[in-house]
Amino acid sequence: MGLLDKAKELTNKVSDSITEFSSDEIIANTIMKAVGKQEKVNALLKVKGSNYRVSDIELQMGIPPTVTFGVRRINENSDHLIEDDSVDENS
Repeated sequence: MGLLDKAKELTNKVSDSITEFSSDEIIANTIMKAVGKQEKVNALLKVKGSNYRVSDIELQMGIPPTVTFGVRRINENSDHLIEDDSVDENS
């Protein structure tokens, strides 16, 4: 097998992988797994008394696919996420 044949074979494998990763079913499954992980981690953080929660999930469907979690501080008197770092001292 020549070098060009190997390159063509590799190109076909990459093309097939990209098609598989863009499948609606795979994307839906990835979202479900990421959200499940978010819920489990947030429950653990709450049990441990942490003031932080996983608040955002970003999915990038590439090779390899990646999942990024965003973390935010919660209001210490409730489970509401703090949107910015400013504090209203009148409340």
